[in-house]
Amino acid sequence: MEKDKNQDSIYTNKMRAGSRRTYFFDVRQTKGKDYYVSITESSKRSDGEGYDRHKLFIYKEDFNRFLECLQETINEVKNNLLPDFDYDTFSRKDTDESSEQTNKQEDTLSW
Repeated sequence: MEKDKNQDSIYTNKMRAGSRRTYFFDVRQTKGKDYYVSITESSKRSDGEGYDRHKLFIYKEDFNRFLECLQETINEVKNNLLPDFDYDTFSRKDTDESSEQTNKQEDTLSW
């Protein structure tokens, strides 16, 4: 079966989260020449046999509301539920595991 060209990423950003999880942030194009964001969590199975993948698709009309709700949810945890936790400990990027970007366009996605 031939791969559908509309499923190719226009832009991708990879974030490693520990030794078992990786997040992929992709911009993809629809058949109608529109764009959407695909977020994929890939985690190693506990038996070591492959990966489990979970996908979330966010369409342009939902970008602002999605970002607002995500930020409010994160702020709730950071400010009210776990205010004493040192989140900056985990914000560092190792040079080998830093955010890997493949940008096929000059413009980057900004939310």
